[in-house]
Amino acid sequence: MIELLKGFPDNVVAISAHGEVTKQDYETVLIPAVDKALQSHDKVRLLYEIGTDFTSYDASAAWEDFKVGMKHISRWERVAVITDIEWIKHATQLFGFFMPSVMRVYPNAEAAKARLWITQAA
Repeated sequence: MIELLKGFPDNVVAISAHGEVTKQDYETVLIPAVDKALQSHDKVRLLYEIGTDFTSYDASAAWEDFKVGMKHISRWERVAVITDIEWIKHATQLFGFFMPSVMRVYPNAEAAKARLWITQAA
């Protein structure tokens, strides 16, 4: 499940993943939030927090994640991923190599630092 996090500027899409993340989570939560932010801003920021109760992505969710990232590749200003899961850290770092935006991975213990970075002026 993906939930939107509140208390962020409207150019920041902040989400948290819990349990199993599905394609439906992307279609009903993340994609509409990104589309809404892009209506008002040329570039947006993404904070993606992987909760400690996260269990998995289904295959279609992983594909949706890739599609959302690539569809708006030139419109991401910053991306912060918060996780202690090694394979997600490595995948994010690999994908970040191809992104024109700044992408950082933070451990769960540094969630406050990630939240500060994603909202700071450029």
